[in-house]
Parts: sequence; C-alpha cells; structure tokens
Amino acid sequence: MLTGILILFPLLGSLVLLFGRDSGKIRRLALGISLVEFGLALYGLYLFVTTCHCQLQMEINWANSLGVTLRFGMDGISLLLVLLTTFLIPLIILSSFRHEYRNPYAFYALILLMETAFIGVFCAMNGIVFYVFWELALIPAWFICAVWGGNDRIRITFKFFIYTFVGSLAMLGALVYLYYRTPMPHSFDIRFLYGAILSYKEQVWIFWAFFLAFAIKIPVFPFHTWQPDTYTESPAGGTMLLSGIMLKMGIYGLIRFLLPICYGVLKDWGMVAMIMAVAGIIYASVIALRQNDMKRLVAWSSIAHVGLITAGIFTLTIKAMEGAVIQMISHGINIVGLFIILDIIERRMKTRKISELGGIANGAPWLAVSFMIILLGVVALPSTNGFIGEFLLLFGLFEYNYIIAGIAGLTIIFTAIYMLRMFQRAMLGEKNELTAAFTDLTMAETITLVPVIIMILWIGLFPGFFLQLAEPAIKDILMFTR
Repeated sequence: MLTGILILFPLLGSLVLLFGRDSGKIRRLALGISLVEFGLALYGLYLFVTTCHCQLQMEINWANSLGVTLRFGMDGISLLLVLLTTFLIPLIILSSFRHEYRNPYAFYALILLMETAFIGVFCAMNGIVFYVFWELALIPAWFICAVWGGNDRIRITFKFFIYTFVGSLAMLGALVYLYYRTPMPHSFDIRFLYGAILSYKEQVWIFWAFFLAFAIKIPVFPFHTWQPDTYTESPAGGTMLLSGIMLKMGIYGLIRFLLPICYGVLKDWGMVAMIMAVAGIIYASVIALRQNDMKRLVAWSSIAHVGLITAGIFTLTIKAMEGAVIQMISHGINIVGLFIILDIIERRMKTRKISELGGIANGAPWLAVSFMIILLGVVALPSTNGFIGEFLLLFGLFEYNYIIAGIAGLTIIFTAIYMLRMFQRAMLGEKNELTAAFTDLTMAETITLVPVIIMILWIGLFPGFFLQLAEPAIKDILMFTR
C-alpha cells in the first residue's frame, strides 16, 4: 500500500496545484507536498528489512488476459533511488523560488508529475507498467524544457524528444517480443520476463534494443548529443530533474532489465557497450576542458561520470555493481548541488561565462565554501560521497580488465582539472566590475545547499549503510548472469 501512496500522492498534488493562481501559495504548497512525499519514503526505509529482497509490494489486477498487472515493489536498489528522488525534488522546488516563472501552477505541477513517473519507474515490477511510467516521465520533461527554456528551446527539445522516443520504441518492441517468449500463460510480469526462452540471436537483438533505450537516457556515447544542449537550454529546475534523477532511469533499466534478461550475450556484447561508455568518458572530459559556459561544462562532466557507472555495470562484479548503485546516488546529489550553485551565480550575474567572473569568494565566502565541498565530492576526494563509488567502480573494472580500468580512471584526473579550474577562475582572484557587488547566500539558498553538503559527507564517511541496503538486490541480479 505504501508504494501505491508514494506513486499517487505527488500525482494528486500536481492536480491540486493546477487550480491555484497565487504564485507564492503554489510554491509553498508544492514544497509541502514534496516534503510529505520525502517523509513517506523515509517511512518506507523504516519498514524495509535489509536482509530481504523485494518488499512493500502492491498488486492490482488490470488486464490479466494480456499479462499486465499493476505490480509495484521495492528492493534495495529501488528504495535508494526512491529516496534520492524524494530527497532532491524538495531542493529543486526550493531552488526555483527565486525565479518568476509564468504559469507557476503548471511548472510546479509538472515537477510533481515527473516525481510520480520517476517513482513508478523505480518501483514497477511489470514490463509494460515500467514502460508506461518511462514514457510518462518524458511528457512533463518536454513541457518544462519547451515552455520555460532558453531562446533555442524548441529545436533542442524536439531533438531531445526524437532521441528518447526512438529509444522508447525500441524498448517497447523488445518487451512485446519477450512477452511471447515467456512461459504460458504469457505475462509482462518481471518474473516471467526473466524466464523468457531466448536463443542467442534473439538475446543479441533484445540486448541492443534495451541498450539503445537506456543508453540514450543515460546518455552513453555516441547517443549523447541531445544532452549538453538540453541541459543548457532548460530552466534550472528542469536541468536538475534531467541530470539528478531522469538519467538514473537509464542506469536502473540496465540493471533491472538488460542484465538478467540478456545474460547469455553479456560476455560478447557487454564488452562493446563498455568500450562505448569508456570512449564517452574520454570524449566528454576533453570537451569539458574547453568549455567557457559553466552549465555546459557540468553537462559534459555528467556524461563522463555516468560513462564510468555504465562501464562498471558490465563488469558483472559485485564490487563494481555496488559502486554503480552508490555512485548513482552520489552523482544525483552532486550534480544537483552544482546546478544550484550555478543557478545562484547566473541569477546574480546574468552570465554563465567563466571568463567574465572572478573574485566571487571575496564577497560570498559561504557560497565559495559550499561550492568547494560539492566540487570535492565530484572529484572523488576521500571522505566524500564520490570517492567510495568511483573506488569500487575502478576496482571492479581493474578485476575485469586493467587496461580499460586505466583508461576509465583518467576521468578522475580530467575532472579535477576542469572542475578546480572553473572554481579558481570564477571564485578566486580579484573582483571585477561585474562581480564587485556579488552578495553571499541568502537563508533560502543556505537551506537548499546544507542538505546536499550533509549527504556528501554522510555517504563519504558512512557508505556501509547504503551498500548494505543494495547488496541483496545486487546479488539477485548477478545470480541471473552466472
């Protein structure tokens, strides 16, 4: 029942917001709804038994003749992603308070609708239900970017829509084909999909159909070209939703569907997917080094970091899988923290160009400290959340292939270079005419950043709690690949 409430509550909240007109009340109501949703997720954590597998299940008969039941549940991986979603949404809403969006009731309603879709994706235990929520997440994302985005938003969002829609069609085709290969009576239930009887050739094309859908969403090289432009042109809240949560849908799909269903071809084709991911790490890192726009720099950096996560998943080792799960959480927290900082700077200075900034730390020391802590998490400094995930991923990659591990490990060096250089040029040195009047964090901005900083340090210092939650689910998934 709790899982159903987690899905329905933000949906009902979004409908309520559509009837509001006072922008101040709408913002506060949206924030209140998202905080209640986070409280419900924490209650789910309280009920969760670490040593068990899928829990908090709910099943409603819908179209039994087609093998479609509304079955939801959470294992450790799902629970962590639900917690990430419900933790970040209030911060994203709060960070948007300083923006005057036209039709704010629609803007905040779409955010809550996206939250419903995200939780539905992470909790769905039926292939078609997973697909429905996967598609549902695309609709509000498109409207947020197209209505409240930058000057080039229509072209960029059209490209974003085409990319993701093509991937979704490939996934739908794979799911329908799997349905007819499940034991009688045919079903889209995930337990039946795992037992689908497939030849080697069938597994190959199912692998690439799933991989195309998930690789576009992550994104993995060379399916990444929609991402930098979309992140740059989207409003700040939209960029945080896409980078902090939505791309995790693709990584989650790899773990939940591709690995256990296409286990027979992973040794042959998983290496190809891994090489694509590692190539993306180097490609995106080199381009990030050349960026003058802070938002584009962080967007390219994100491609490099999720490339490492994707490569680690295909090692099929427990250490790398644990690293992938905890790095999904860490990446979501860090990337949203970065975009909150960049939004504060852009809102004050009306620019994102690094070359036009400088000396901000002189007038905003608390902003500089917050920015640096988040950067240290991104560059994987020990005792921050980025360290444990990247360490486990690289350890797993080294066990798999030390050459690939060496190439993938370059992401740490590249990240340190372009992130610290961005901090140095924007925050340090002498003030200029533009940054002379820069003020420090407001109370609302401080409240938004403090939870991010707490999580960066908590995960870095006490990662065992998160790894313990995910371990049983990881072992279940890997059992199908043996």
